[in-house]
Amino acid sequence: MVDSQNKLIKMQNKVNMIFSGRNYTAILKKAVKEGSEQILKKILSSGLRGRGGAGFHTAMKWKMAAEQNSSEKYVICNADEGEPGTFKDREILKSVPENVFLGMAICAAAIGAKKGFIYLRGEYNFMKEAVAKKMNEFNRDIKSIIDFEISIFSGSGAYICGEETSLIESMEGRRGEPRNKPPFPVVSGYLGRPTVINNVETLVYAGVIMDIGPQKFFNLGTQDSRGAKVFSVSGDTPIAGIYELELGMKLDEFVEIFGDGDTKAVQVGGASGFCVPRKKFAETIIGFEGVPTGGSMMLFNSSRSMYNVLHNYLDFFCEESCGQCTPCRVGCRQMKLGIEAVKQRKISPSHLQELKKMGKTMRLASKCGLGQSVPNAFDSIMDNFIEEMLY
Repeated sequence: MVDSQNKLIKMQNKVNMIFSGRNYTAILKKAVKEGSEQILKKILSSGLRGRGGAGFHTAMKWKMAAEQNSSEKYVICNADEGEPGTFKDREILKSVPENVFLGMAICAAAIGAKKGFIYLRGEYNFMKEAVAKKMNEFNRDIKSIIDFEISIFSGSGAYICGEETSLIESMEGRRGEPRNKPPFPVVSGYLGRPTVINNVETLVYAGVIMDIGPQKFFNLGTQDSRGAKVFSVSGDTPIAGIYELELGMKLDEFVEIFGDGDTKAVQVGGASGFCVPRKKFAETIIGFEGVPTGGSMMLFNSSRSMYNVLHNYLDFFCEESCGQCTPCRVGCRQMKLGIEAVKQRKISPSHLQELKKMGKTMRLASKCGLGQSVPNAFDSIMDNFIEEMLY
């Protein structure tokens, strides 16, 4: 136990970027002086990819927005942290909000935006006043550096608004539902203008890169997963909490540090992620080349029923589906009813294979990431814990 704690301390000390205080005026002055092209070059060479889960290359998103010919552009910080088991963005905004604002301002300098918004999850309104106070100070401090101002928009508590086009719909006063793409937000986003939407953590790392230089960030992680990541660790662990760690570590190393000695599965990426069983810990990489995650790492020991875990996830998706497209609206409910019927022995276990086929249809035909990702947990739990689905 002591060895694991010492190892964890060394791993955290190696990165220690997200929660470090930074001279944001000095960093921003330098970035603005260097100009858009140099900012984009540094973000690109760092290898930074989106930390919300999808992993899109940050520099590519910014570059596409920068290339749009528009007098109005927007930067939106996606703080609608609704994935079960994820609570890192909340802590970042509570502890170092200036680091988030800095990343937004750097993005604004890169794409030519004058207005930014923090889309704050409705359940996080308890800290809105404190964040707004720091934000107003930041706005005043940067007035002489860049023509850019940030404000806060409160969400309404819908999981679907974590999807960027649903978020935009919500901001424009409509029901949070995904838009058809293309056009993508970088071309036509908020109010029909080019808009960059990045996760809280992604924006902080953009500021870090402009401070320490892209090479130091690039040297961390692996070829496909550069840099570090903030993990929300929960479940059957003696040290639940928030930890910044280098990307690319194997899951068995993660479990050695955070497990309780009887970890049988880890749900990587929350309800929309993948459930990795004990037999695959040694071969599973935490990163874009293995199992990517927006931050949620839930550990389950042998006392947990994986049927109950899956049922809880499906119950969540049934509740949070916006209902706009049939594959997701009907598919989530049929998966939930199907595993219930098999468990109660009302229908044959072979029905589970039909549900897996339906999951393939959901991946292909669902309009947004919610419906497309439901089969992740379903298939991974079904493949590795089928006996718990039947008995």
